Amino acid sequence: MAEANLSCVKEFILLGFSDLPNFQKILFGIFLVIYTNTLIGNGLIILLTNYDATLHTPMYFFLGNFAFLEICYTSVILPRMLSDLWTQNRNISLLSCATQLCFFLLLVITESLLLAVMAYDRYVAICKPLYYTLIMNHKVCVQLVIASWISGMPIMIGETYQVFSLPYCDSNVLNHIFCDMPTLMKLACGDISWSEFSVYADAVLFGFTPFLLILYSYTRIFITIQKLPSVTGRSKAFSTCSSHLMVVGLFYGSGLITYLKPKTSYMAGIEKMLSLFYTSITPLFNPLIYSLRNRDVIMAMKKLLSK
Repeated sequence: MAEANLSCVKEFILLGFSDLPNFQKILFGIFLVIYTNTLIGNGLIILLTNYDATLHTPMYFFLGNFAFLEICYTSVILPRMLSDLWTQNRNISLLSCATQLCFFLLLVITESLLLAVMAYDRYVAICKPLYYTLIMNHKVCVQLVIASWISGMPIMIGETYQVFSLPYCDSNVLNHIFCDMPTLMKLACGDISWSEFSVYADAVLFGFTPFLLILYSYTRIFITIQKLPSVTGRSKAFSTCSSHLMVVGLFYGSGLITYLKPKTSYMAGIEKMLSLFYTSITPLFNPLIYSLRNRDVIMAMKKLLSK
């Protein structure tokens, strides 16, 4: 079957951590704890941003949506991985693989766009404070969130269809923890130059462009902060951005390292670890970053626990 043309078969084999046969149950326990804490942490952020009236502002509206996105993002990868670790059944159907890839790509794009929206929110709040409530009214906030979710949908559906329309002829074994684009394209035979070009074009459009918008927003923010007369004012203004900057650094940093490293240095084990970082560890850290570094969130949490 591994030598067959995969255009005729209906499943792949995800190797995952099969090279660690003695640690399957331990890994299951570790990832179950990670997934559970991710759900609890991000779920708590959603609860707080809806429960506490002091958090009914555009910044926390975006934060609540971002937490929901992180839950979806992790749920695309970890439940399947947990099932594979527990049952040792690593077969995944062509349809399931395509569905996982499509949702993963859509959520990555949504996260990139939503981070850009959150940077724009901070730009308006700090650089144009007198117009903040006018510019970032509730209708605009809802429209920005909806646009972040649906902008990449048709392109990613088309991208997924294109990848699974390629001929696969050498192996149906994916040496990865989930159905990722680069791993699938490594198994394709024939001319895949157009597919590679479309992948890079989408990366520029939905990855690099939002990053430039974030960079521009924070450049303007830092210029404005430096003009503030008091040290206290500068510190307070920067503190509202620091958590978002850390999340941006984790998201883009891990993504760049994973997908832009030289092909000559490719090692499957390292790629799996990097993939785990941005699909599992980053969503786990994000609620901690926002809660531990945000006084409003901490106060809202104390009020909720007191009741």
